[in-house]
Amino acid sequence: MAEPTSVAGARADYLYSVALQACIYCWPLFEMQRMRSATSARKAPGQGFAGDSPESTQRWCNLFTHERELLVAGKSRVVMPNNDTLYANAWLDLSAGPLVISLPDNGARYYVLGFLDYYTNPFAHVGTRTTGNGAGGVLVTGPGWSGEVPAQFQAPGRHVRASTDWVWIIGRILVDGAQDVAVVNALQDQFHMATLDDWRAGRSSPARRFDARHAPRAALSVDRLVAMVNDALRLCPPPAGDAMLVAQFADVGIGTGAAGELSEGSRAALQRALATTLALLEGGEDAAFEGADVSGTGAARRAWRLPVFLGESFGTRLLRRAFVARQGIGQLTTHEAAYLRCESDADGKRLSGARGYSLRFAPGQLPPVDAFWSITMYSSADYFLVPNPIERYAIGDRTPGLVPDTDGGLTLRLQHAPPLDAGARANWLPAPAGDFFLCLRAYLPKAPLIDGSYLLPEPRLVA
Repeated sequence: MAEPTSVAGARADYLYSVALQACIYCWPLFEMQRMRSATSARKAPGQGFAGDSPESTQRWCNLFTHERELLVAGKSRVVMPNNDTLYANAWLDLSAGPLVISLPDNGARYYVLGFLDYYTNPFAHVGTRTTGNGAGGVLVTGPGWSGEVPAQFQAPGRHVRASTDWVWIIGRILVDGAQDVAVVNALQDQFHMATLDDWRAGRSSPARRFDARHAPRAALSVDRLVAMVNDALRLCPPPAGDAMLVAQFADVGIGTGAAGELSEGSRAALQRALATTLALLEGGEDAAFEGADVSGTGAARRAWRLPVFLGESFGTRLLRRAFVARQGIGQLTTHEAAYLRCESDADGKRLSGARGYSLRFAPGQLPPVDAFWSITMYSSADYFLVPNPIERYAIGDRTPGLVPDTDGGLTLRLQHAPPLDAGARANWLPAPAGDFFLCLRAYLPKAPLIDGSYLLPEPRLVA
């Protein structure tokens, strides 16, 4: 007969179970706090630094900052950056009232502004797919606002209702190579933000505000996690449906009313839960989702992982939400962009720059999209772009100089050293010396890419 569990052991197990739920539920909040500190504007046009020096932890909010050049190796602060678009970035504080975002005429150029609430739900998208490419504007309101919506913002997609007072906008504007950057820069300068009151009065005053809630960078620890998460819960309380779950977290020192030092039991439980959470979130989709088909289609897995389907809310899929926040925060809903990853070759072996591979698209079998597609190379060591002598970080439907196969197909070459054959060299996507992975980005993907019926070719070893 098994010995009875001690009361102390039972309490430790209980606190660990609560702490594990708290870590998984609150991980997106921690990532949003961290990204807000890392990507908020230090300096505003005409206002200078938010603090007294570039080293200050203080920031500005309610204004756009833009990447002015295509990202290359060593220039990104966000993992898995793309090399197809210029990013727009804005952190919105809606606690003082609504904001109006004015949009330029983008002509035929694809663009999107993706909105994330503070729990990382990609709850709204403004741009080509939803509101079109013409000039106009959108009204963004917070959860506590109930005023009159002006007629201009009553059309579908023109009123963005946020469930949290803090919102992160990550925008993308398509760039057709280095020669197109200046044109896109001019478009970026036409994105503006104003308070609703200023917009109504015809005033052009910027909406920017001072944001002082930032902590210096520090190593991850239980104390840092708890402090940042509790601050986030006070800024952006959880949805009403989550209130009972989050209330339990008070047993381990997490919640809007939490204060003071953690108890010894809470600290031990959180330390253990944090280690478990990181193992789940850094162990890949199989660890996080127990090997389930993440596309929801039941399709068999091959070298390419089907996209993790993202709607405009994660709902009750808390582990998936935490996984995406850790592995690829800021992703768009799948109807806007599908992301497929490949880490192994056709034989199931990990991709490595120590070997060479071909990736052949049969005639008529390029990725089906309504906007554009690209395949980007990343180092497995750090999830960043790979430095290379030709400064090519991705290949896609807009890459100049690609050489088609004689039958009209397209064969890409993936390897560390330049191929000797001129045709293969034209289609070369340089790899690092070590392990690597690929990411297909498909903007405005068609149904076969979303439901898994379109199968990407697998990398095959080159003799």
